[in-house]
Amino acid sequence: MHELVLQAPQPLVEALADALLGELDALSVSVEDADAGSEHERPLFGEPGLPPPPAAWPHSTLRALFASEAQATDAATLLAAHEDTREVRVLAIAPVPEADWVRQTQAQFAPVEITPAFWIVPSWHAPPPQAERVIRLDPGQAFGTGTHATTRMCLRWIATQPPARRARWQRVLDYGCGSGILAIAAALHGAREVDAVDIDAAAIEATRANAAANGVTVRAGPPELAQGRYALVLANILAQPLKLLAPLLAGHVDAGGNLVLAGILERQADELRAAYAPWCALDVVDRDEGWVLMHAAFAG
Repeated sequence: MHELVLQAPQPLVEALADALLGELDALSVSVEDADAGSEHERPLFGEPGLPPPPAAWPHSTLRALFASEAQATDAATLLAAHEDTREVRVLAIAPVPEADWVRQTQAQFAPVEITPAFWIVPSWHAPPPQAERVIRLDPGQAFGTGTHATTRMCLRWIATQPPARRARWQRVLDYGCGSGILAIAAALHGAREVDAVDIDAAAIEATRANAAANGVTVRAGPPELAQGRYALVLANILAQPLKLLAPLLAGHVDAGGNLVLAGILERQADELRAAYAPWCALDVVDRDEGWVLMHAAFAG
């Protein structure tokens, strides 16, 4: 295989990637910030309810993978000859060494320690000898493998609750379940009935598959599945949707229950307190890599 490396301005990136994958038969295309590591590096991220971020960086590097050197060379030649792509620079055409991509990908996902006794372990790893509870989880389409700070904090909160509180988890709701990792953790820590809901069909399927793989019962479905009140409501989403969902999420918490929210940057904590003030008093109970975990205990 050979790699064609290009540099392009932001307005051309999306069309160029489409052309590489379509007419020019690239096997894959990745886009990187050409200014990465310099003072001009810019992050690209967005939140629901805010203007969408640009589709690419001001100066983007595209890496297109081709089955042969001839295909990569032909693609470079065609792009150089086309008037619409005259601002595109060809940086390199280079062979890609043979590699065990499966092994290299798996190497990026090692077991994740939540507490000394509770670990998230991919299927290709053996659990650490000190692990008393283990979630078997491989990376997939849905968010939540235990590596992100927001997920770790939620899992840590679940795992460190006293037995008396966990004994009251007759019903638990994971709202915006992603991979289902929080729902599975709650079930492993004593929850009797667990509902996991998401607007993404892929997340619902992932949650069902992951729950089955871990030998726990989780009822997964769209948000309409969540009915009534729960002793524990978990939501690891983002600040903007969490604010919009305040009446709904607070309304699902039973008397004497607990609400746990994540996906919140430290600077957003006061906004969340204000949004939930009519129903409960949120407090920051954990911090990790600039993110916070917020919790509210409802009166019994």
